Amino acid sequence: MRTPKHISKFLFAAALGAVISLAGQHTFAQGIDSTAKKIGHKTASLAVKGASAVTDKIYKDKEGPKGETVYIDKKDRKYIVDEKGKKVYLKKSQIHDKKKS
Repeated sequence: MRTPKHISKFLFAAALGAVISLAGQHTFAQGIDSTAKKIGHKTASLAVKGASAVTDKIYKDKEGPKGETVYIDKKDRKYIVDEKGKKVYLKKSQIHDKKKS
């Protein structure tokens, strides 16, 4: 017995839809991972900046290479906090006066 043509087309479309759906879920999951990483980096950066503002001094009238806030620790080392929440220690040549706005 032969199946009607419209049933075979329907089965092909259903199979194709299933394949596309599975591939889309993988891509969607990768998007969630990158979003979670961005949120985690931002949270870490804010936490380190907050802790640095409390425990260390802020270098007034000076800024980092890209306009970041410069902190001074207890050992008189100057650093900035990057977008991932890591302390990046600076050389004297990397610190400059704040631009007046």
